[in-house]
Amino acid sequence: MESREAERASENTYIFDPESATELARLINQERVVTGAMGGALSGVPEPDSLSNIFDLACGAGGWGLDVAFLLPGAEIEGVDVSRKMVDYANARARTQRLSNVSFGVMDITRPFEVPDQSFDLVNARFLAAVLKREAWLPFLAECHRVLRPGGFLRLTEAADFGMTTSEAVNQLMELTRNTLYQLGYGFTSDHALGLLPVLLSFVKGQGYQHIHVLSHALDYSSKTEAWADTYHNIDIISQQMLPVFLKLNLLSEGMFQFFHQQAIIDLQSDSFCGLAHLTTIVGQKPPTSGSEHPTITAL
Repeated sequence: MESREAERASENTYIFDPESATELARLINQERVVTGAMGGALSGVPEPDSLSNIFDLACGAGGWGLDVAFLLPGAEIEGVDVSRKMVDYANARARTQRLSNVSFGVMDITRPFEVPDQSFDLVNARFLAAVLKREAWLPFLAECHRVLRPGGFLRLTEAADFGMTTSEAVNQLMELTRNTLYQLGYGFTSDHALGLLPVLLSFVKGQGYQHIHVLSHALDYSSKTEAWADTYHNIDIISQQMLPVFLKLNLLSEGMFQFFHQQAIIDLQSDSFCGLAHLTTIVGQKPPTSGSEHPTITAL
């Protein structure tokens, strides 16, 4: 078991170290802010009380799964992540909160899921832009389709942009991050949010999903808003974690990075700072009778 986890870790494509305590702390805060901006853990899912088996992919610190377990005590929620540290932390939170209907396990979502066909009536995945490289997306979506029961729901959430702010330094860091991700093989275009959302919508429509809903959410992280503190730390930590990548690709010097980073921190703490990010959720219902659980994958 340990050797399998070590092999998975060595092949992990997440842009950051999934076993980092810093990344764990960042994701705990991000999960809470994102769920709030989306209007709740199950926004966009019709009749959530009818759900019985739910699968959360790349669950991170487990915040979404724990929220759902509390909201739906009659449902069974299973979360998976490549990180043993994340999974252990999520399971500890479940025990502390006495939620017996949720569990978390280690799984690499870039490989075929270790789950039987048609096991779940909701498959949820959020913010995988820096987890899955472009060639992994369509096989991943095919696996989501395979493990989803006919009539079940696929729910995918990604950022519609990397955020827009009144700070030129913050904007420069986010633009640099987006371009770096694209150079490293993430996303499908170098513009906007790496072109993920049209690809996700195309897959859902191409597989004949029904009752498709595209929901837009705005995250206001301006000064003195509820989301400001967590997003401030999120921007700070992400930029510092990206520094070794920037330097490796010779995108800027360490001195130039420090200039942008310090100015971004100053701007973020200004009373006049304003920032907006936009998130998009795509929800679709798998056809009640599906011809094949293994859809044909067409490369882009």
